[in-house]
Amino acid sequence: MAPVSRTICAAALSLLCLCRAVISTEQFSTLTLFNNELRKQGCSSLSELEDYAADCESSVLQLEDPECEEGSSPPCKSVFSLNAEKILNQAKLFIEQKKIPFPVENQNTNEELSICYVLIGNGLYDEAIKHFSLLLQNDPELVSAIYGRGIAYGKKSLQILSPLGRISEALSDLTKAIQLQPSARLYRHRGTLLFISEDYVAAMEDFQRSLELKKNQPIAMLYKGLTYFHRGMLKEAIETFKEALKLKSDFIDAYKSLGQAYRELGDFESAMESFQKALMMNQNHIQSLQLRGMMLYHHGSLQEALGNFKRCLQLEPYNEVCQYMKGLSHVAMGQFYEGIKAQTKVMLNDPLLGQKASSEYLKVKYLREYSRYMHSHLDIPVAEYNVDQDLPGNFKNHWAKNLPFLIEDYEEQPGLQPHIKDVLPQNFESYSIEVQKVICSADHLGALMQYDTPGFLPNKRIHRAMGLATLEVMQAMHRTWSNSKVRVNGKTRQMQWRDMFDIAVKWRRIADPDQPVLWLDQMPARSLSRGFNNHINLIRGQIINIRYLAYFDNILDFIKDRILVYHGAFNPRGLLEVRQALENVNRIEHLLPIMKQFNSKTRDGFTVNSKVPSMKDPGKEYDGFTITITGDRVGNMLFSVETQTTEERTQQYQSEIESIYKDLTVKGKALMLSTELGDADAVSNLILSLVYYFCNLMPLSRGSSVVAYSVVMGALMASGKEVIGRIPKGKLVDFEAMTAPSPENFSKTTKGWMHLKRWDPQTLLFFVDCSTRPEPDLTPLPAQFAKLVPESSIRVGHLPHHQNHDRGPQYRLVLILSKKVLTAAESPAEPDNSSVRLRLPGLG
Repeated sequence: MAPVSRTICAAALSLLCLCRAVISTEQFSTLTLFNNELRKQGCSSLSELEDYAADCESSVLQLEDPECEEGSSPPCKSVFSLNAEKILNQAKLFIEQKKIPFPVENQNTNEELSICYVLIGNGLYDEAIKHFSLLLQNDPELVSAIYGRGIAYGKKSLQILSPLGRISEALSDLTKAIQLQPSARLYRHRGTLLFISEDYVAAMEDFQRSLELKKNQPIAMLYKGLTYFHRGMLKEAIETFKEALKLKSDFIDAYKSLGQAYRELGDFESAMESFQKALMMNQNHIQSLQLRGMMLYHHGSLQEALGNFKRCLQLEPYNEVCQYMKGLSHVAMGQFYEGIKAQTKVMLNDPLLGQKASSEYLKVKYLREYSRYMHSHLDIPVAEYNVDQDLPGNFKNHWAKNLPFLIEDYEEQPGLQPHIKDVLPQNFESYSIEVQKVICSADHLGALMQYDTPGFLPNKRIHRAMGLATLEVMQAMHRTWSNSKVRVNGKTRQMQWRDMFDIAVKWRRIADPDQPVLWLDQMPARSLSRGFNNHINLIRGQIINIRYLAYFDNILDFIKDRILVYHGAFNPRGLLEVRQALENVNRIEHLLPIMKQFNSKTRDGFTVNSKVPSMKDPGKEYDGFTITITGDRVGNMLFSVETQTTEERTQQYQSEIESIYKDLTVKGKALMLSTELGDADAVSNLILSLVYYFCNLMPLSRGSSVVAYSVVMGALMASGKEVIGRIPKGKLVDFEAMTAPSPENFSKTTKGWMHLKRWDPQTLLFFVDCSTRPEPDLTPLPAQFAKLVPESSIRVGHLPHHQNHDRGPQYRLVLILSKKVLTAAESPAEPDNSSVRLRLPGLG
């Protein structure tokens, strides 16, 4: 390289020193695209660079002080600074340590290359790109410069303020470098950029080629596993992460990724074990703390989750995810003061100009307002207020659609009132044996609702909440069929179908305040006229939604049938040819080429609509769901299912549900006076038919499936039938209803796994052995749980929701245990010998 070129580089470095105040030097590892902090690429010290040279390239990726511990104070800094002399000295050190990727024999060229890599290390990607380009003008096939410029383009794409990045340029440079001189390093870095582009198949192939050229690469093996993970191939991802751990047994990020894969698979114990191993190696590993805390929250272990978020914030005070989850955990346990304080901190962390707001920042205003609402109603019985009616329409609309909080003329909820105290945790052993049986019965019933399907983590908090919902639905239905009234939204009246579902809705809503469980038909009229879309992506590009994988074949058969019906009506002559072509299709991805071949109107996609038959008006059909398949090739397709909750469609389904409910009420009342087995079967079929239409309507913004199933179980118990079977592996209640051709088919299918057992609601309810107490951290409970069960449903003594006993009667639940029966009666002013004080336990 000519001396003049080195002079230009030196002059540029001097100029950069003068401009350091206006140049961002924030470091963004290429690995950010995977999981934000694969710190040190699996290496803990410089001594490991010899063993893992291909993984730990200090010239490009290893830019922090190797002796600096994550989470330390002061924070880790780059080993470089924007001092021209230091940069030149560091460049010389690169040469001496032989760390330049793809060096050449010309020493001057190596010096120029080393300076360029130092520029990358300081985050000066534009300057590095310019200097690499200058080198390539003199030598277009200089592999190290092509590689380095590709890395600079790739790193530039990860900058916060970079609009779209320079992925295409980076891929072009790396592809050219591979053509000139294939290597494990080049394939790995190109795979990294392909991963950014969500081309996971091509990325996996590059990581595999890299491993074939150099086997001992734990990082490349980890990346290969992550491509499987993002495609929904969790079992393959888990095996690959284990292979990475065989190559490097103390690989923290492999344990962390393994834990997350198990969590997505729904294997809580294995996930906990993996997170524990990661934190045993580094107790300050922030992302492992964050991920473990989130898993614990969604498992229903809130107190333990809270400890993880607090530790995370000690190490990284401005971590938005941990701050948000800390606030959420406090509120879910009834600790509103601490919860809202944490939420406010997230609100104050405004994004920089041009920076995309985090999902936590977008959600926190809704959570804070809802938390304030819950706190202001803490001493009001749940049956006396209605969230769907009280919250402003635009607030509900924006919250349900996850839109930015831009609501005109919004009036904030009342601030925290000092006289309304937080909820105090309860001790399981302090409850009587009878009350403990209530808890254990609810846990048992709720566990029967758990899906045995990848992607669904068991949540003991949801189990208990929906188990209690089942008991309340059972009691409410029993009262209704006995001609008694219930308390609903401040009024005492006969229960309607929505009241029955609303019992479960309120339990589901309280179980997780983060999720807006709202009735869609209670949204503003303007939103209703436009409709709400319940959209589920089954395949998006190369990403497969594993939750619904078991239904792909059923949906494929349904689509084939609809295609044949269409061609039979509009192209009868070509029907045989179409039928033969469809017989060879066994994957959803192969349908689009067939449709393009036989239908000129099919360009980039097609839709198929399902129909739902009416019981009220035989021969009439309602719109079901819409299947959409779009794309121009395999790997670039969208396969989705969508239900549109329009005003007209909602009225049609509600009319159907109303008709079934009236029939159910008549037959339920008759059942109370009958001993005929056939009457009970007729009632069971009506209950399941009602839920069939509820699931096809999808009337809630969240949680329609578990709400529906808890209503099924409770209503069946009221009719004298107990569900003892679990939902089979791969089955989902809502999809069973949506894909069943009729309510009769749905009833037959669900009864097949429920294993219904005759049960007398007049006998002792609490049939579950409670010799093994629930986990200690499952017992604390927000006051709403104690207030949720109507005082008219079972006998109760009145209980305050915390230790201030002079604050008036709270929502009451009384068990009449004399003669071992459960009856509905007016509650005495003070409990007598036949009743027990009860504060319903919840989860924390």
